[in-house]
Amino acid sequence: MAELTSTFVSTRRSPTGEIARFPWDEMQFERFSDIGPWRTIRWYKGQQHYPGWYWSATEADLVLYESRLELANLLLCDFDRSVKSIAAQPFFVRTFAEGKPRTHVPDYLLWSDTGPIVMDVKPRSQLAQPKVAFTLGWVRKLVEDLGWRYEVASEPDAQTVRNVRFLAGFRRQWLFRPSLVEQLRSGAVDGLRFSDACRAVPGCEEPIVRATLLHLMWERVYLVDVGAPLRSSLVLRRKPVLTRNLR
Repeated sequence: MAELTSTFVSTRRSPTGEIARFPWDEMQFERFSDIGPWRTIRWYKGQQHYPGWYWSATEADLVLYESRLELANLLLCDFDRSVKSIAAQPFFVRTFAEGKPRTHVPDYLLWSDTGPIVMDVKPRSQLAQPKVAFTLGWVRKLVEDLGWRYEVASEPDAQTVRNVRFLAGFRRQWLFRPSLVEQLRSGAVDGLRFSDACRAVPGCEEPIVRATLLHLMWERVYLVDVGAPLRSSLVLRRKPVLTRNLR
């Protein structure tokens, strides 16, 4: 990779739209606490992609996506318990490589248990294109020089996306009875088949229990293989609770 010089970053504050610009080597995650997307959603005749807004449980707010492929990967990020925050189009970066100015706006910036992750979403069929590969290459170098992670996401497993999209319908925690959530969270139905667990709470209607269990599967309280079809015969396995040994 050619040497990168004169690298600067710009962010757009939310909700004012005020732009801040600073050198790349002054990048700190704390700078992104109140940013908005760099671009706005565009609609035009003949448009080939479908942008929109997704309500993220991680953010408790709307997060922008510019294509169905971005939405699929955004769903997976929202489902990932190690991801603590999600920002769309977090910054605009400008640098010089091979004597020419280069610019890029990453798709997402995540904060995870292991630190910041800059993510771009590209169809797998485009990754080998020279222009795309060159851009992703210099962006990766910049990001990794910071000690951050850089990921390029493409088409995820179709079964996984179907399952996560289904469970996402139960992601809004305020729609569920707190007392029932706590009862089921305690492990009262651990080891039962899903169909049996839905009938295991006396005095509570089966559809309400079913929806609450699906919410807890979204919350990863009960672990599920989202790469396999979800069936009523699924055996519920509660996520182990980590405890500290106190002396």
